[in-house]
Amino acid sequence: MNLSWKTGLSFGLTSGVITTLGLMVGLHSGTHSRAIVVGGIVTIAVADAMSDALGIHVSEESKNSGPERHVWEATLATFAAKFVVAMTFVGPVLMRPLDQAVVISVIWGLLLLAVLSYFIARAQAISPWKVIGEHLLIALCVVAITHALGDWVQKVIKAE
Repeated sequence: MNLSWKTGLSFGLTSGVITTLGLMVGLHSGTHSRAIVVGGIVTIAVADAMSDALGIHVSEESKNSGPERHVWEATLATFAAKFVVAMTFVGPVLMRPLDQAVVISVIWGLLLLAVLSYFIARAQAISPWKVIGEHLLIALCVVAITHALGDWVQKVIKAE
């Protein structure tokens, strides 16, 4: 796999997991509404995937170091990975009670990150456990912070 595809897929997968989990956990703790959580996921899948793809596109263009084809490969790979990964979180929310769906989604997201981290570590010939641990710790921080923010927003709105 060439570098432009690796860049787009790894960025899109990571961003898809972190952003979608953060949004889901925050919306769930703030609203407890299945419709709002699904709406948020679908919105993230489209809008944030396009935003990240444009961000990668501009970043790759600014390097001015390769053919235009590589810029577009990274752009398309980022969009596809972010969109597909984000949309995988819709299934559990539609098929399970919302509380369970959020737990299932967190586990699914952490599994995706762990697998990606493992392959990144192997490619760099370093210990996978350090890389996996670092990436999962960051993801769990995002989950904890967005959960707390959702609770806070719910309290602020109820106080009005």
